[in-house]
Amino acid sequence: MSDEGTPSSSPGTPSSAVKYSHRFHPWGKAMIEGAVPRPKKVRDHVRKDTVMARFNARFGLGITVVVGTMWCAYIFAAIALVSLPSAITSHELTVLIAWISSNFLQLVLLPIIIVGQNLQARASDERAANTYKDAEAVLHEAIEIQKHLAAQDVVLSDLITRVRTQPA
Repeated sequence: MSDEGTPSSSPGTPSSAVKYSHRFHPWGKAMIEGAVPRPKKVRDHVRKDTVMARFNARFGLGITVVVGTMWCAYIFAAIALVSLPSAITSHELTVLIAWISSNFLQLVLLPIIIVGQNLQARASDERAANTYKDAEAVLHEAIEIQKHLAAQDVVLSDLITRVRTQPA
């Protein structure tokens, strides 16, 4: 007696000389049956249960799309530079430091960081999609190997039967 998914043989019985019953991994079986969902997109994570939730999601995403551009960084830098002369002429170190941290760094770095995160997210999404395609390809190859092994099992069983039935 053998577990499913393992080879077995019974001595003296030619038809059962080589047996193997392939057992699919549950995820692989689901992929073959088309029951595995594709990788998720941002829109799949947006709450859609109320009008306000949809509005907030769209508004937040819209602001992120607009602020997360280098053009917005350039505009924010220009806005910050408007107040630079008054910070310099005040001759106070704390005013100059406050201008650098509050006006310049926060205004300019925010859109630049969003741009960088968007680039990283695109690269990550591409890697995830390629990993998914790789998994599909590996699954396909494993299925082909199983078919090849099954065909070899038939040939081997036939050869064993012939050898056992030949007169000595």
